[in-house]
Amino acid sequence: MKNRDQAAALDAADPLAPLRDQFELPPGLIYLDGNSLGPLPRATAARVRQVVADEWGRGLIASWNDAGWIDLPQRIGDKIARLVGAGPGELVVADSTSVNLYKVASAALQAARADAPGRTRIVSERSNFPTDLYIAESLARQHGCELVLAATPDELPTLLDERAALLMLTHVNYRSGRMHDMAALTAAAHAAGARVIWDLAHSAGALPVDLHGAGADYAVGCGYKFLNGGPGAPAFVWVHPRHAGRFRQPLAGWMGHAAPFAFTPGYEPAPGIARYLCGTPPVISMAALDCGVDTVLAAEPLGGMAALRAKSLALTRAFAELVESRCAGYGLALVSPPDDAHRGSQVCLTHPSAGYALIQALIARGVVGDFRAGDPSHAPSAADILRFGFAPLYVRFVDVWDAVEHLVQVLQGGEWQQARFAQRAAVT
Repeated sequence: MKNRDQAAALDAADPLAPLRDQFELPPGLIYLDGNSLGPLPRATAARVRQVVADEWGRGLIASWNDAGWIDLPQRIGDKIARLVGAGPGELVVADSTSVNLYKVASAALQAARADAPGRTRIVSERSNFPTDLYIAESLARQHGCELVLAATPDELPTLLDERAALLMLTHVNYRSGRMHDMAALTAAAHAAGARVIWDLAHSAGALPVDLHGAGADYAVGCGYKFLNGGPGAPAFVWVHPRHAGRFRQPLAGWMGHAAPFAFTPGYEPAPGIARYLCGTPPVISMAALDCGVDTVLAAEPLGGMAALRAKSLALTRAFAELVESRCAGYGLALVSPPDDAHRGSQVCLTHPSAGYALIQALIARGVVGDFRAGDPSHAPSAADILRFGFAPLYVRFVDVWDAVEHLVQVLQGGEWQQARFAQRAAVT
């Protein structure tokens, strides 16, 4: 991509281009933060109004049956299952990613240690998303285990031995955009006798996932990134059918009961994935998530996840190449894998001193990315990260060109040095 005219030509030839019309995107804004919060689908506001004004306002409690509220976790779950290689009735929408991770990790530890009591290790990587590590720390204390963290992805296989009970990873690393080989690592964990949990927060809706094909055991993911479900949207949880009915998850709530409306005092878990439900479904936010998932499913007639992946790779590749060629000499370095096979749907850069200020200067120009602080205690992840997400449903090739042009101007003009861009907000 040598100039903006070439970018515009790529957009004109893009069969996925009409999918952008599904979203309310402010004019002139280049939104490269869908890996953190997806934009508002045009259908969502009307659907939420319908739920509030008609189903709640007029139908009241009858809408649990008449409007199908009670079935939302399973119905939306079946839609998401189509995106991640799961079968009907295997995935439900519920709670948050952190809560779902606690559920499946608890069940997985029970299963692994029932088969081999000497397994006392939860294995992950140091640069995994912090909430996943916090949950793992908590479980390790509760179960008398230890959390062992790989310094680099290449170290992971060496930690999978007879002590490993559970391997817990995010499929696409939130800091670097590096994508793990799900099938290979799952096979390595199984060969060592361990179970595997995959966090699909940065995968579901952005790239093809095949949980069954990879032989995965458990998966969780969020609804507000590439699934466009809105801020704080409910998450999802999947358990392979070979595990789903074997062990109880620890949060035994009434919606996970075999007969919730029998109101018996003792708990009897529902069969299959339904036992991973807990409390009452949040109907309004579920309705918004339903609209968001539909925006991704709208790509199915146009090639589905394979077509979205091809465009995502083209977008990220173009951005990385343009930054390399046009921003040389200003201290930026590419963190994301340059090869397509290992890159998710984001590009991450580092700068030795001005990561946060550079992002803020870009945002002031209408180019929205985000910033993630480094870990000064650990060299491989010590650097601050400038993150740019490329959701293929709505990001265009002209957005790539224009974003890099803005970055060039910010660097050349030294705009990032203005004091206002160094002031840290609560959310970065």
